[in-house]
Amino acid sequence: MVTALAVAVSAASVVTFVASPASAAPELLSQGRPVTASSVENGGTPVQAAVDGNTGTRWSSAAADPQWIAVDLGSAKPINQVVLNWEAAYARAFQLQTSGDGANWTTVLTAGGTAGVQTLAVNTTARHVRLYTTQRATQYGVSLWEFQVFGDAAPSGPIVRVAEFLADCPFTHRLPDDPIVVPNLPGASHMHSFFGNRTTNAHSTVQSLLAGTSNCNPSVDLSSYWVPTLYADGQAVEPTGTTFYYLGEGVRDDVIARIQPFPLGLRIVAGNAKATAPDATTISRWSCLHAGHVGASKDFVNCPAGTMLESYLDFPQCWNGRDLDSADHKSHMSYPVAGTCPSTHPVPVPKLRQVLRYPVSGDPARFRLSSGAGFTMHGDFFNAWPEAELARRVRDCINPIIKCGADGRP
Repeated sequence: MVTALAVAVSAASVVTFVASPASAAPELLSQGRPVTASSVENGGTPVQAAVDGNTGTRWSSAAADPQWIAVDLGSAKPINQVVLNWEAAYARAFQLQTSGDGANWTTVLTAGGTAGVQTLAVNTTARHVRLYTTQRATQYGVSLWEFQVFGDAAPSGPIVRVAEFLADCPFTHRLPDDPIVVPNLPGASHMHSFFGNRTTNAHSTVQSLLAGTSNCNPSVDLSSYWVPTLYADGQAVEPTGTTFYYLGEGVRDDVIARIQPFPLGLRIVAGNAKATAPDATTISRWSCLHAGHVGASKDFVNCPAGTMLESYLDFPQCWNGRDLDSADHKSHMSYPVAGTCPSTHPVPVPKLRQVLRYPVSGDPARFRLSSGAGFTMHGDFFNAWPEAELARRVRDCINPIIKCGADGRP
């Protein structure tokens, strides 16, 4: 259980609390977006269930006050309605809060909860929306079938000059399989946590991935992503925030303009699962969400109570233009040198950045990866994007240096 985050919030703005939806037809902004929470009751009630669009799944917190759940809309958007679909364990009192950076929160509504569906009319613009509960109505935690934020999907303000699009791909399953390093050998690997394509196993091929289904936002991303499983006090812990950024950074602007889509079926491994100490091959880094003062490290860090342990990993972005894989699963790729791709790997492709947020904090001695110490963190990527969709995102977002969301649009 993660200790609930204690925050100071500003005075509430004047808003309207209504019992029925607003007359306009707002757009659902929160479904499938990155979401975090102060705690989860157990593995059967994950935080992603509150934004998956399925009223048969739910998020439930630990049995303590206060608790919170926050969704990241990706960019600042006009918001006019929030719908809370409570399970029987609702909150008797709560605050609705917004933020531009996910760290500093403003209360826009204070209300009493009721069982069932509550519709809140608001008038604000924000990127992050958080439900902060202060009093439970039962002896259990608070629980939501769905946490829905509605508004205008059109971006506010000018286009942001950042070469980026993203995919939010929650945890799907765990298996001791690795279809890149030990293909067709079920159980031959350390335990992996898989994201995105629901069908990934030791026998996965590009054809099987394309025939499978994905929990990513966007759902057209049929790629598979996996990492060694994290354990806290011997228990497997899965991230509650799982975002895969496709970036143009790390090379000059003229190189960004030449970036090409990943070839279908490309496989990449980043990091060093066999590392015995932090060194140049251990490129992953650990940090704390909302606790930048702790600093980043190649090994686990001690995050304050109420924060989350974060893992960042950048994949190489230069391809040799020939091989979809290599014997060591790395040699066909390279990191850039002096802002451009080396002559041995002349084809620039998007930089894949893997960002995982785990709902744990505290003493690093409690943590281990299935591959070993924190510095053995590594990531595997098996590209199964439909070629036209990936090409559009590279053309419209990466090459012109425009920040896009999961839909591949500014």
